[in-house]
Amino acid sequence: MADKNYSILLVEDDENFGDVLRSYLEMHDFSVTLMKDGMQGYDAYKKGSYDLCIFDVMMPKKDGFSLAKDIRESDKEIPIIFLTARAMKEDVIQGFKLGADDYITKPFSSEELLFRVQAILKRSKQVVETNNEAKEYMIGDFHFNFPLRILTYKGGDNEDVEKLSPKEAQLLKMFAQRINDVLPRSEALTNIWGEDNYFTARSMDVFVTKLRKYLKRDGNIEIVNIHGNGFQLLVKEEYIG
Repeated sequence: MADKNYSILLVEDDENFGDVLRSYLEMHDFSVTLMKDGMQGYDAYKKGSYDLCIFDVMMPKKDGFSLAKDIRESDKEIPIIFLTARAMKEDVIQGFKLGADDYITKPFSSEELLFRVQAILKRSKQVVETNNEAKEYMIGDFHFNFPLRILTYKGGDNEDVEKLSPKEAQLLKMFAQRINDVLPRSEALTNIWGEDNYFTARSMDVFVTKLRKYLKRDGNIEIVNIHGNGFQLLVKEEYIG
């Protein structure tokens, strides 16, 4: 049974399908706001407060990807699920690059959507609980405050501060806990994404790329691929804090 406080923004242009999904989620005690196109969805997002978003990809006026991109400019944390009739890998990768938490291909059952929603909300709650642990790390010239998800570069005249998303922070924490050791891909996927499959693996690759971008200011730090196993955060020994 869902927490009655959970509020979902559902944007689906197929009126009958949207009504079915809304009714099913409301039966399980979610509060659901249903909008018919991306423009309405964005207006509803700006006016309301939501715990999770579900967007159809192909919509009039503003498609689901554009809607998610607009929302991500102001909110990097709210979970987003994409619904689509297209199963092309390029679309899936684009969705994850925009910060999607899941990607469901039509047709699917209402029960499947419910399970995915519950799983994502559970993981989000676990991230919040884990963030209460007061843990900080030195990674080369970077200071990483995990509870606050703040990565600070201290190698220059001025400090450069980056606010990480929950998944970025979780992944960097796992790297920081085993500097110069291998982080198995399957372990990171299971702990952060909840499952190890093709789609979550592609999502992890996107987040590794983001961390590389953040850390590139320190030439003594490198995240390398370990073929068939995972990744390794390499830091020259004299720079390990």
